[in-house]
Order: sequence, then structure tokens, then C-alpha cells
Amino acid sequence: MTKILVADDETDLEMLIKQKFRRQIREQQYEFVFAINGVDALEKLRLDTEIDIVLSDINMPEMDGLTLLGKLNDVSPIIKAVIVSAYGDMDNIRIAMNKGAFDFITKPVNFDDLELTITKTIRYVMQTRETLQAIKENNILRMYVDKNVLSFMNRREFETSLMANETIDATVVFVDVCGFTAITETSPPDTVVKLLNQYFDVMVKEIIAQNGYVDKFIGDAILAVFKGEFHLDRAIDACLAVRGQIEKLPNESENIFFHPKVSIGIHSGEMICGNIGSANLRRLDYTVIGDVVNTAQRLQGVAEAGQILITESSFHKIKESFSCNKIRDVQLKNKSNPVSVYEVLA
Repeated sequence: MTKILVADDETDLEMLIKQKFRRQIREQQYEFVFAINGVDALEKLRLDTEIDIVLSDINMPEMDGLTLLGKLNDVSPIIKAVIVSAYGDMDNIRIAMNKGAFDFITKPVNFDDLELTITKTIRYVMQTRETLQAIKENNILRMYVDKNVLSFMNRREFETSLMANETIDATVVFVDVCGFTAITETSPPDTVVKLLNQYFDVMVKEIIAQNGYVDKFIGDAILAVFKGEFHLDRAIDACLAVRGQIEKLPNESENIFFHPKVSIGIHSGEMICGNIGSANLRRLDYTVIGDVVNTAQRLQGVAEAGQILITESSFHKIKESFSCNKIRDVQLKNKSNPVSVYEVLA
């Protein structure tokens, strides 16, 4: 059942809606809630979190419909509003659309058109909710995503969090399984996927043990992020453990002879954390972006099998805790000067 709030100070609209949609109301397809103005509408929305759609007039006492539109996002970013008004001039339509209206219907109301519009709006809202539910129920997300993201998993806080972005100080790690691409060209797909997942399980266990989280799997590589106190130290501890555990794995598995090794790039600093993707496709990826992320990936790109590479700035932060060796200066993409690179040994 879809709950629809109607905000209009004309009481005859309430009677008309109850008459025109009496079948849908009787069959519990729709439930209508009525408000006499924007203030009343906001109060009812805060009391009833199950409302999906708002039908609002523009000209109302205390708070008009355009002002109400601007405040709906504070209640829930999922709610969609349709303006139903006698003020059908282009200026009002443009203002309403710019404030986030999903559609616009003029009075006197054509109820066939209104029903089609409601159906279309419900479909959009349900698709958005299904996307959110899929994210909540995704087992990989529950296993690997940062606990701060999982804390938003209740309905309203999680939906609001999808719109939130922030700058964080953290450490990014790229771990690549060296030479694995060659296996994909000669082995059955099921065997390749099963073997790669075995490697990933080993890596993820060590990342989680150091309170890191897997941001994403990229082919045969992992992007992991470490936040909080001593995030760089914990990231290096995790990478040393990953390298050690991977190199202990047998040379033959799933009837494939392959001795796995990893190449790792690590970089630390400020980065942007937020939801990147396409709103039109309703596909958002909670991820990190910025120069720190790019540098970590490029360090992994120049690392040889079994190497863990960091920059000089990271070296000075951890040199008293880890054994490192300067290997060379390298030219990284989009860096004007060569970067001094250190290998973490132990």
C-alpha cells in the first residue's frame, strides 16, 4: 500500500480524491493523509515515515507549496512531490521543478491524468527503495563495509547518509594478485572465480583484523581503506600479513599450478569520501577519491611481486616502527617531480 499526503487548504479536494480513488482506497492500494498547509504537512510527514508521495497546492496559508518543497529533503530524500495547482504558468512550473518537484498538474484536476502521474511517481519511489534495500541486504556490504556506514542502516538515517560526503584523513591500500590475468586466459571461468575468491578471503581477513574495510574489488585487485588512530601503521601491518599469508598458500589449487604473490601500494593523507555514481541509474558507490587514492594505485603499479611500496612522506611517519629500504625515485603519472619510493620489508 502506498501512502500519499495531500497538502491543500481547499477541503473540497479531499472529498473529490476520496470519491475518485474510492476503489484504490477500499482495496488498500492507496492511503491518503490530508494537510491544510505546508506546516501541517511537515508535521504529518514527521509523524508518519511511511508516506512516499506528496501532492501539494502552491497557494496555502502559513506555508505555501514551494516552501514545503524546499523542506521535504530534510524529512526524507526519498519522498517525491507532485504540485497540483491552479497556478500553471511557466514561472511557477520552473520554480517547482528547480525545488525538486517530480511533476506538475494544473487545476481543475483531470483525475485520469492524476492517477497516471501517481502511478509513475510510485514506480520511481519503489525503484529507489528497492535499490536501497538491495544495498542493505548485500552480504558483501555487510561483511566488508566500514562500521560507520553500517550504522546508517536504519531507514531514515541510511537514506539521508546516501547524500552525505566528507573529507577524511586515512590510508589507502591497493593490493594486486600478480600474474593472475594469465590464468584467466587459460582456465575455466568457474575455476578462475573460485580461486580468486580464495585469495580475496585471505586478504580480507587480514584487512578486517586491522580494522580496515574493503572499499571495492577491482578485477584481481583490492582497494582497502584504514581510518582512525594509527591508520597508516595498521594498514602496513595488514599488508605485511596479507603478503605473508598469500605466499604461504600452496602452488597448486583448483587444478591450477600458480604460486600467488601480491604487489601493494600504500599512501596516506586527506581524501574525499562519498557516494560516487549515477543518480539516473540509481547506482551509487560509497568510495574514496583524490590524489592520495591515485598515488596508492600508481605505487602498486610500479611495485614488483612481493613488494609493499610507500612514499617518503609515509616513510618518515613509520620509520621507527617498520624496517624500510629506499629503492629509487620514480615518475608517477600526474606528478611533476619524481617521487622517492620506499619498500616496507618487515
